[in-house]
Amino acid sequence: MEILRTENIIKKYGDHYALNGVSMNINEGSVYGLIGPNGAGKTTLIRILTQILLPDSGSVFYCGETLNESHAQYFGYMPEERGLYKKMKVGEQSMYLARLRGLSQSEAKKELQMWFEKFEIMPWWNKKVEELSKGMQQKVQFINTVVHKPRVLVLDEPFSGFDPINVNLIKNEISNMRKDDVTIIYSTHNMASVEELCNSISLIYNGKEVLSGEVSSIRNRYKKNIFEIICSGKTSVSLPTGFDVISNTFDSSLNQSTLQIALSKEGTANEVLSFFIHNHQIIGCKEILPTISEIFVEQVKNSNSLLPLFK
Repeated sequence: MEILRTENIIKKYGDHYALNGVSMNINEGSVYGLIGPNGAGKTTLIRILTQILLPDSGSVFYCGETLNESHAQYFGYMPEERGLYKKMKVGEQSMYLARLRGLSQSEAKKELQMWFEKFEIMPWWNKKVEELSKGMQQKVQFINTVVHKPRVLVLDEPFSGFDPINVNLIKNEISNMRKDDVTIIYSTHNMASVEELCNSISLIYNGKEVLSGEVSSIRNRYKKNIFEIICSGKTSVSLPTGFDVISNTFDSSLNQSTLQIALSKEGTANEVLSFFIHNHQIIGCKEILPTISEIFVEQVKNSNSLLPLFK
């Protein structure tokens, strides 16, 4: 079921198009990635979705209705730039923000205590924000974003400043929320976690949508008929026309060879296997699909920039 839709969103600053005709559909319960380099327009789009900014033209719809102020209660937004008041005590500030979100005093205290205990930061309740590490502040900001149980959770570079343990903590919470049909919009210029977290994406470059769709469909759409074969022992092969060996590496510790085979035409793993199965002991075979990062770079390589951020 569709929860958010944008139609031809345009936002300009002077002569510069921050967004130029962006249209997308986001389904309820999905983890939707907004992907692109710094300056692509992701944050501008997020600020329009959360009603911090208005578009110059175009429309945004929430559950089929034109987005308006009454819908703000259903959104939670954690910006990349952290916004905690450093001189306030942690618990006092979190209570204040939860009350702004419409929770009663008792509801706010109950929900916040649950989250603080879950994230193991209850001892910091009466500490000033400035006394917390960056990672601790990140945890507090995340809690403040989700305490009112939003239907749409917008996360802009949520893992910045987190160590691997706390990254996994937030990933687990994202997974739990998705099970409850919370829609998560995840904005990042780092694509390493996109394929792990997101089921759909929009790739934005220079304010325009370059690609959109389900991650699995996009990767399959741009596949190049490359297969990986793992054989026992050191393997030397001579393949017929239409089959090229891209690489052939031998691991002496495992006594196995790993080959990448490219088909010049569309083919299947069975066709590749048929040339190996009679003469080699096959350990494994799989098709190599391009990563989202590789696809994005390929799509924009003829533009003004070669996107060094995506190397």
